[in-house]
Amino acid sequence: MYDFGIRHALTGYRVAYRPQQQNYCPGCGGSHWVIGRLTAECAFCATALPLMAGGSSGNGVIRRQGEAALAA
Repeated sequence: MYDFGIRHALTGYRVAYRPQQQNYCPGCGGSHWVIGRLTAECAFCATALPLMAGGSSGNGVIRRQGEAALAA
């Protein structure tokens, strides 16, 4: 989601939810999160953070070519 190449030196640290790490809420210090497609929301105070790898994992991300859609 973010390019931490040259821009990281110019913009500094960006607060974001990082998968595979222990994340603490910048609002209340809690560590329980509700993970969505593009954001993670603190379960205690509802502070929302963008995902570092937003939209790149989960069910339905990869579809096989030629597979028929489900009929209604």
